[in-house]
Amino acid sequence: MTQQSLEPQTVSEEAGTGSRVPAGRSWLDRYFHISQRGSTVAREVRGGVTTFMAMAYILLLNPLILSGKDVAGDTLGQKALITATAFAAAFTTLLMGFFGKVPLALAAGLSVSGVLSSQVAPQMTWPQAMGMCVMYGVVIMLLVVTGLREMIMNAIPLALKHAITMGIGLFVALIGLVKAGFVHQGKATPVTLGPTGELAGWPVLLFAATLLVIFMLQARGVPGAILIGIVGGTVVSVALNALGVIDPKQWASGAPELHGSAVSMPDFSIFGKVEFGGWGNVGAMTVGMIVFTLVLAGFFDAMATIIGVGTEAKLADEQGRMPGLSKALFIDGAGGAIGGVAGASGQTVFVESATGVGEGARTGLSSVVTGLFFAACLFFTPLTAIVPGEVAAAALVVIGAMMMMNARHVDWADRATAIPVFLTVVIMPFTYSITAGVAAGVISYVAIKLAQGKAREIGAFMWGLTVIFLVYFALNPIESWLGVH
Repeated sequence: MTQQSLEPQTVSEEAGTGSRVPAGRSWLDRYFHISQRGSTVAREVRGGVTTFMAMAYILLLNPLILSGKDVAGDTLGQKALITATAFAAAFTTLLMGFFGKVPLALAAGLSVSGVLSSQVAPQMTWPQAMGMCVMYGVVIMLLVVTGLREMIMNAIPLALKHAITMGIGLFVALIGLVKAGFVHQGKATPVTLGPTGELAGWPVLLFAATLLVIFMLQARGVPGAILIGIVGGTVVSVALNALGVIDPKQWASGAPELHGSAVSMPDFSIFGKVEFGGWGNVGAMTVGMIVFTLVLAGFFDAMATIIGVGTEAKLADEQGRMPGLSKALFIDGAGGAIGGVAGASGQTVFVESATGVGEGARTGLSSVVTGLFFAACLFFTPLTAIVPGEVAAAALVVIGAMMMMNARHVDWADRATAIPVFLTVVIMPFTYSITAGVAAGVISYVAIKLAQGKAREIGAFMWGLTVIFLVYFALNPIESWLGVH
């Protein structure tokens, strides 16, 4: 199916049936090509609602990840973060619906948020961190416009692409376990179960129960399992807190109770607070690596997700080419900059869009519906803020488990593949650094290819990455050496 075939016509073939149906029965039909793609307004609305229900958990998880302090000891504030998350998701999803015209929804990428929280904020202020986010979004847009994005995607070995996704999954899962209090820094060991080798307090037990419920619902194929699990865990938490079973001080993010009205005006206090420069002692090399890491974190899943969901929606042809792919990729890149300006972290296409496609969504109208639901959430911040951080953290572990499923695509019997994948996957969570994991995978891949006498298979881009990452690992010794000499 080509782009030209998706333009409004007098008559067209209904996708998947071969029958000819009248196009343009309404302005809505003409603009979104609803009949032309074999759909109906009812299906698009149902698909949009389903997608929102499947990814609404981001309104809870993104503020949880970004709740830490920056280098100056400042925080962003929960209410402001919920507003920023809802606004950025609504704005970028509406862009995708109206201009991309495909059933893809966007929201804050957990991998990008994880990098901002664990690697960027400890070195600079939150406004500067959001500036990094804007920069990475601009870089991705430039890569799309120049056609380099697809070239880079093709240059990186498929196994390493899967490894990066898996490593980010473990990284996100570890963040969830730490946020819930399930994993602590130990005294005799680097990490331990709970603060003293055992779980302490009701909140962490509710985290474990919520996690199990979500996994059980997913095993039964229940739509919206993550959201259902979080809502159920929140209801139980509110009840136990109201009955006085749990000491309010045990809740890391505050007691789960509603203060005042469930409806309030959005809090845009962090909107537009973006700074470029003034990085102090961070250094140009570190800033470059941060932007590179953010590009990696938001780069690899997007194209595969867009094409995968497009194929599921029968919008892609036999070669995997999808009408409007460049527009979708550009909007996905713009999501990085939009999320940075909003204070919500970079936005990216969510694989949960496939749930809406499963309900029949085929056009951008479903994305418009999803975006409008996110916009409505701007006014229900107090209700969203009730969800305990420990309960919300369960979804992080679930997402990590889902990302780890890429392991099925790896040939573990091939050492040249298995070793770089292993190093990429384990070093990310063990070092709390996505950059370190990617660097270890790239360097080991090139080293093994050299050892096998297959230098021609490496490629110029991988050689360039190897040099960059070698400098990254050796930066401190190099600086010390230069200081001495």
